[in-house]
Amino acid sequence: MSQPSGIPTTPDAGVSVIHDIGYRPYAGPRHGLGGIARALIVTGFRNAFGLGRSGRSKILPFVLLALNLAPALAIAGVVVLVGLDALPISYARYAAQTQVLLAIFVASQAPVLFSRDLRHGTIALYLARPLPAPIYALARWVALLGATLVFLLLPILILYAVALLGEFDLTEQTRQAGVAVVLVLLLAAAITGIAGLIASVSTRRGFAVMGTIAVLLLGDGIVAAIQGVADQEGNSHVGEVAGLFSPYSLYRGLVAAWADGSALTPPTSTAMQWAYAAALLGFSLACVGALVWRYRKLATR
Repeated sequence: MSQPSGIPTTPDAGVSVIHDIGYRPYAGPRHGLGGIARALIVTGFRNAFGLGRSGRSKILPFVLLALNLAPALAIAGVVVLVGLDALPISYARYAAQTQVLLAIFVASQAPVLFSRDLRHGTIALYLARPLPAPIYALARWVALLGATLVFLLLPILILYAVALLGEFDLTEQTRQAGVAVVLVLLLAAAITGIAGLIASVSTRRGFAVMGTIAVLLLGDGIVAAIQGVADQEGNSHVGEVAGLFSPYSLYRGLVAAWADGSALTPPTSTAMQWAYAAALLGFSLACVGALVWRYRKLATR
């Protein structure tokens, strides 16, 4: 077959050859920053529970979640079978009793959302235009917050359903559950802010996990020891002030003041109660602000 005139039979150094490989540019809808943020939140929430990752990544979060729900399910069985007229534990106090599991969950999953991108260098791709650094930081924090709220709110929902099945007073149970929801929202915002900030400055997952556990549990242990000594010495004011320095002690103090009234040196005055609430909120705002600053700094490198 003869070759059409004007087309060389062999590639020539001075002639450009165009190959049609069937590439078509994306022509679908572009969702902008809102779509990017939603995608980061959804994927981050899934990754916190190991969804979309290897089977080994699912073991720890789901084991911790099961252990966290086990007491609530046991209480449900006791209330239904024995016929108690009140819940053995209040809605708000439940999180205080399982705070070690909560700390391990947050400490282990925060590096999945923050440290991994730093370690593999993919943060440079995320922070390329059009995604601003603050949007990335807030989306990751919201994803971790959502996963933590699943951990905290599911037991409350189970206990509330049990109370309704047991025909407890609806108004009182709804009020107590509502107070518990507000308190766990404050607690979750604070501890996820702390965990996210620590994970954002460490490329090593182990360092981030240990640092978060040290701040949350070791710090709370020191505060609890000070409160115990203050209570024994009859100096409750020192214990109240010490409670301002740990998210867990702040939570326990507010539970004692607003829910079932049992804790070491709880805040007694109304002013101190609101100081506890403001401090718990302040922890979250300060940490989220520092998290945004951290990613702004990364974006300028």
